[in-house]
Amino acid sequence: MRHRLPTAMAALAAVLMVTGCTTNNNVDTTKTTAIQPASKDVSATDLAEGKAQFREANYGLAEKHFRKAVELKADNAEAWMGLAASYDELGRFDFADRAYNQLLKVAGRRPQIVNNMGYSQLLRGNKKQARALLLEAKAHMADPTVVDANLALLNKS
Repeated sequence: MRHRLPTAMAALAAVLMVTGCTTNNNVDTTKTTAIQPASKDVSATDLAEGKAQFREANYGLAEKHFRKAVELKADNAEAWMGLAASYDELGRFDFADRAYNQLLKVAGRRPQIVNNMGYSQLLRGNKKQARALLLEAKAHMADPTVVDANLALLNKS
């Protein structure tokens, strides 16, 4: 019986060596499924959070989220509008102007944008420029309620 154990071990070692040395030319035959790209707008979460922070008058946090949204999706007009408005509320008019310029490139000269630009000028104390922009916006809006409110603010100042 002693002679059989070394022979059996030698046979097992030979089998392991032979099977361990075989290759399949390093070809991975694992079946996988393709991962589809995310169809969801990756900037949507930051856009929503920016809006929420803006409503709560947390303009610094709103700016942070709107900025992240435009970094993730540069053609997001709503995020650019929020970013510009946040900068206005923070008194960072230099950055607001940059955001409005980018917004105009992305969305065109829409009445809502021109209204916000007019309000921005109102905040800066540029009454003449504010009035010109607000009147331009009013002329092209179906419902000028918001513009009328901004013009009323302008007339009070």
